[in-house]
Amino acid sequence: MTLNPWRLRLLADLATYGTVRAVARRGNLSPSAVSQQLATLERETRTALLERTGRRVRLTAAGMLLAGRAREILAAMDAAEAELRRLADEPAGTVTVAAFQSALQALAQPALARLAARHPDVSVVLLELEPHESMPALRRGDVDLIITTADFAGAELSPEIDLVPLATDPVVLVLPPEHPLTSAESVALKACAQQRWTFDVAGSYMSELSTRLCREAGFEPVVICRFNNYMLALQHVENGRSIAMLPKLAVDPRYRVVTRPLNPPLTRRITAAVRRPAVSRPEVTAVLGALRAGD
Repeated sequence: MTLNPWRLRLLADLATYGTVRAVARRGNLSPSAVSQQLATLERETRTALLERTGRRVRLTAAGMLLAGRAREILAAMDAAEAELRRLADEPAGTVTVAAFQSALQALAQPALARLAARHPDVSVVLLELEPHESMPALRRGDVDLIITTADFAGAELSPEIDLVPLATDPVVLVLPPEHPLTSAESVALKACAQQRWTFDVAGSYMSELSTRLCREAGFEPVVICRFNNYMLALQHVENGRSIAMLPKLAVDPRYRVVTRPLNPPLTRRITAAVRRPAVSRPEVTAVLGALRAGD
């Protein structure tokens, strides 16, 4: 039995992205082409790797096992290619990076521009994942590097994970321009007990943090809407319908809102996290270097 690396990558992508359509978009293929290649992989392995649930497919236990092995095989192939490139002192290969929403625009995108200028043979696949999602994805090998914060409740550090500090980011109160609280230099959360709030989606890092801080200040926040897009939250505040608590990185200056520091102040630490590799991966080091160049 000979396994085709391209088909293995499609299977690994299906385990990561969840749908054939998402795999097709990533590979610039049609969904039918992806399905055909996965069906060929099943014939090659003489194993049922996929099962249908309604109109969608999911991996069988054998499919999950092979997808995990595929990541290891593909990582070893990428490492071999990178080592050969390193002989010419030029990193090369693909690095999958996951970052939370506000870090995508403020940190990841500028870093990718620097990376493209310095190391054109390194390509990056960029995913949006919240901190509580990205660390498990890193441990599983779904991603190579994450931009995260170690401050969220329940964060667990593992000895096989290296953290690289990138930045600090204050959490601020976001107010409509004419709101009475804008007259204060900083705001204690207990002064917001009667306000209506816009929160992130339930279970996310900022939703959990905001809920905890409000309860510690002695009140249960009145949440009138939840968005998983900071632009929608800023628009809602701009229109005077609510207030919000957001990382300062997330506050786009195009929106007519006012920010005030919390009292006492709260700052989160933004870090990059990578697994300690069995072999050197210069392409991952190059991405880290591009991120740190923005310090």
